[in-house]
Amino acid sequence: MASEHSIAGPQIVRLRGGCHLWQQSAGGWGMSNAGLIAGRDASLLVDTLYDLRLTARMLDGFAAVTARAPITTVVNTHGNGDHWFGNQLVEGAEIVASHASLADMRQVQPADMARLMAPETPSGRFARRIFGGFDFAAIRPVLPGRTFERELTLDIGGTCVQLIDVGPAHTAGDTIVHVPHARTVYTGDIVFAGATPVVWHGPFDNWVAACDLILGLGAETVVPGHGPVTTKAALHATRAYLEYVHEQASARHAAGMSPGEAARDIPLGSFADLAESERLAVNVHTVYRELDPDLTPLDGPQLFGHMADLACPRISF
Repeated sequence: MASEHSIAGPQIVRLRGGCHLWQQSAGGWGMSNAGLIAGRDASLLVDTLYDLRLTARMLDGFAAVTARAPITTVVNTHGNGDHWFGNQLVEGAEIVASHASLADMRQVQPADMARLMAPETPSGRFARRIFGGFDFAAIRPVLPGRTFERELTLDIGGTCVQLIDVGPAHTAGDTIVHVPHARTVYTGDIVFAGATPVVWHGPFDNWVAACDLILGLGAETVVPGHGPVTTKAALHATRAYLEYVHEQASARHAAGMSPGEAARDIPLGSFADLAESERLAVNVHTVYRELDPDLTPLDGPQLFGHMADLACPRISF
């Protein structure tokens, strides 16, 4: 079954100071970016992709650079599979992630994606709609061999690269990759350019604080986890969305609405044009969990079921 997002047309975007972006032009669910930071004789790869075909194509695309500066280090920015399922193809490189990201990776692996898509339920059909174009069958999970807490500085062929875990926010651990001399930051999924942020973990305040931290770095080039290379304006936009949803969901929690009722009731206003707006269902539930710690967390099929319910007016199964 085809995904709702095309996987044609990826491109390399050459940035300053040896930095590169591999942008999967369609964006959207599962269509993440990867980055390459090339030093004199070594490179660091920021994330692999959701399946082996996409990762192999990305590595081929970077081959002209990596022929002179081989990939010695891979950084997985967080535990969602579209940022690490291709790790097995980067042989010989040291794989690095935050300790919290490694814990996430152990919880959701390629076989879990097949189970998510299998049922003839709204959640299963929705998952097939957005993930059906990816091939998880041949993936051998390769986990990071090196972890860190909060911050780690690496020397990549004479280039200083700073890793900062700004999570929990999008997930339990969210690493940004800062290249100071190039005034460039790879944000992972702290930034979705042109798409709706999804707060799988939270708290919201941490994500807002992460935006502020990145703004304080003084980077001029912002490489998002999904979508085209952008600027600091994307951080302000992300911050505004998170604050708006938290405020709106909190008001409906106080009024006694259920999370599902609240998600259907919240007007998106200036955020209505963001892609994947059904992620609001997850975000509202995360706000409710913050406000009521006794609220039972939802598992993957339940979360995707809520998104399917919110997306139903726009998507026919």
